[in-house]
Amino acid sequence: MNKLSSGLDIYKIPLKNKTEVTMFILTGFTDDFELQVFLFLLFLAIYLFTLIGNLGLVVLVIEDSWLHNPMYYFISVLSFLDACYSTVVTPKMLVNFLAKNKSISFIGCATQMLLFVTFGTTECFLLAAMAYDRYVAIYNPLLYSVSMSSRVYVPLITASYVAGILHATIHTVATFSLSFCRSNEIRHVFCDIPPLLAISCSDTHVNQFLLFYFVGSIEIVTILIVLIFYGFVLLAILKMHSAEGRQKAFSTCGSHLTGVTIYHGTILFSYMRPSSRYASDHDIIVSIFYTIVIPMLNPIIYSLRNKDVKKAVKKMLKLVYT
Repeated sequence: MNKLSSGLDIYKIPLKNKTEVTMFILTGFTDDFELQVFLFLLFLAIYLFTLIGNLGLVVLVIEDSWLHNPMYYFISVLSFLDACYSTVVTPKMLVNFLAKNKSISFIGCATQMLLFVTFGTTECFLLAAMAYDRYVAIYNPLLYSVSMSSRVYVPLITASYVAGILHATIHTVATFSLSFCRSNEIRHVFCDIPPLLAISCSDTHVNQFLLFYFVGSIEIVTILIVLIFYGFVLLAILKMHSAEGRQKAFSTCGSHLTGVTIYHGTILFSYMRPSSRYASDHDIIVSIFYTIVIPMLNPIIYSLRNKDVKKAVKKMLKLVYT
């Protein structure tokens, strides 16, 4: 375990059975001050880029009437979600890189977990809903505006958030009902489920069962939805006679599939294994990747190969500089 500075000793909880923990210490993964300064600057840059990229995309969709269609509404909701997702974790992590006091209150830790799991789960379902949107747009483009009216995409977005809140509430209540008497040091940069289970002195078998089966079920269901709809999309693309139409369809679907693959790949690696194996800095790096790096990449993934977004950006830049 990393050695903390002596200034943190007053925050440590005596290791007695059933001691009530009132705060936790986020140890991070390094005590090297120079490395911490470097990481602070690196993640500050990533966070600023994430906010500018994601919130900029939201503003772009709102302001440009050409982007007023369900596909871009989904992308704008995803961008807003990523900005919130990153904000739940990054500011506290940045403070802890430079502060001697790396503590977080019991309520603060529970709140961070609730929001973190809510946004993460919501993104899983939202990515699945976006696959359905792409299926409708490519399989029957003439009826797209009717098939994906506000009566369809608004409930899909709402259902994604409701599912995220319910899933997060279950894990947060289950985790913070445990006793933490072994230690209050969390080997992580934010309050995630596996490292908290690792320091609990209660029986965590039920929690591990909930984590494995709930996360596993959500992953299986959402990935299957994506695969099924993209199977239909592939059939529709193969039936196209226009090479330009095929290229446009592949380009649109390619960005979404890239986002889905990166996101679900890291989620599966992080959660679909026993929490007792959660011990290495490598696990923390993977968690940082899907909570901080992926939200930064999504604006690039969904706009870099999108001609409509590029045109909207150029139009906005012209208005700004004229």
